Amino acid sequence: MKIIKYSIFFSAALLFATGCDKDFIEVNTNPYAVSEIDPALLFAGAQRTHLGTWSAEHTIVQHFVCPYNTGANLGFNFNEDIDLICNPKWDQSYPTTIRNLVQAMNILGDDTERINLMSMIRIWKAQTFMGVVDEYGDVPYFNAGKAVQLEYFPAYDDDAAIYEDLYKEIKEALAAFNTSADYVPEDLFYGKNSLSPAADAPAQIAKWKKLGNSLLLRLGMRYTKVNPGKAESIVKEAVAGGVMTSNADNAYVKYGNGAVHADNNNLRNFSQFNYAAEPFVDQLKTTNDPRAQYILATFQDPGAVVNDTDPDTELANQFGVPIGKTSIELGDPNGPYRGARGAGLNYSQMNIWIVASPSAPEFYVTYAQTSLLLAEAAARGWVDGDAQTYYEEGIKADIDTYSFYPQATPIAEEAIDIYLAEPGVAFDEANALELINTQYWVVNLRNGTEAYANFRRSGYPVLSPNLFNTKLNGGFARRMSFPDREASANAESYAGGAAAIGGDNLLSRVFWDIQ
Repeated sequence: MKIIKYSIFFSAALLFATGCDKDFIEVNTNPYAVSEIDPALLFAGAQRTHLGTWSAEHTIVQHFVCPYNTGANLGFNFNEDIDLICNPKWDQSYPTTIRNLVQAMNILGDDTERINLMSMIRIWKAQTFMGVVDEYGDVPYFNAGKAVQLEYFPAYDDDAAIYEDLYKEIKEALAAFNTSADYVPEDLFYGKNSLSPAADAPAQIAKWKKLGNSLLLRLGMRYTKVNPGKAESIVKEAVAGGVMTSNADNAYVKYGNGAVHADNNNLRNFSQFNYAAEPFVDQLKTTNDPRAQYILATFQDPGAVVNDTDPDTELANQFGVPIGKTSIELGDPNGPYRGARGAGLNYSQMNIWIVASPSAPEFYVTYAQTSLLLAEAAARGWVDGDAQTYYEEGIKADIDTYSFYPQATPIAEEAIDIYLAEPGVAFDEANALELINTQYWVVNLRNGTEAYANFRRSGYPVLSPNLFNTKLNGGFARRMSFPDREASANAESYAGGAAAIGGDNLLSRVFWDIQ
């Protein structure tokens, strides 16, 4: 009887399984799901890479300061290693940009006919990883972004080895461009929908070669302290290949017509609780910087900046928050500081209608950056050309970019000439490195990744460490810490990466940042 019952059950199960198998694929496939995607779209989405976090990189280099030392505001303002503040560069690089670029390369394959798209992807992937390495040191690289290939726990690779491969990738990509091959209309920088679209493949390639060589220049300069000979060699290669020569070459995305960038929205919110740092404000004031009118503002109520559509932008009326002071100290009406105003403090903030507008452009690699790096290279004798000319051209180029910001008008050439003659700006060969890199700090007001990297590389501008406590041994944070979740989600690799750099802390150093 049991045998009969089991036979009936088995037959029914077999019949049921056979019935279920019919049209299995059709029934279990979402007809609206994206099953194929153009790798050019993945590339375009990945071009908007992370430029730095207002409460992290910019705070370390003292563009901004948050004097509220409680809750979510606690971080680099008070030398604290806070996971949430260290994470953004990682979180906005690996899950989106890097994964999309790696997948785009996989879709194209090694034998692709779309060689120009592949070259652009390789260059931009190198740019992305340069920023990640500069902030964290050893990171997953060679097997990163390969979850589709079942690589779920990528090892942390040596940062110096990664840099060697970035150099190789940029060089090979530059060499692979083919003027007879594909035009990439999806390209946000120079494609058909950019502000200055390239007419055809040769014109687009010419722009990308300048971009790639300018990145190569940036990479080469990172070796200044650790290997000057190598730095000089790479810089010379970049210059020989042809770097950016005007603002028409800038790699940027301009937002408008209601389109905004999430980071820019965050900056507007950030402005309500954060203030311009005293060293940065003092730099703009002592040099009568014409860009200041678009950068700094004093709002009627610092706690409700959006309610004031016409803030005070007079440079003489701007004051920065001292480093390492708390809101309680600063707001004390009987204390030595400027006290409170409205729901905030009586200090300058970022101008949310211009430089901190939600529709402000994002500049990734610019002629201004490139020209200032060339100025340093020339001052060191590594390249031909006059350091002063490169220096002044870099400043002029950056000032000109402010006309791209909402509600900003071009700054007159006469005002620029007056600025270039200001004490503290006028070129002085004996003080060239400090002048050049201090201007690089100003130029990278909205690119925290680059400002933070160059500050560690060059040692300029000369800033006083935040001495609120002794957690950084009287110095500066030298890197970001890895996300806490890596210690559990990718435990073995994380442990190896942390050990290789001397510990996962703010005082360990990236390979090029030697003492």
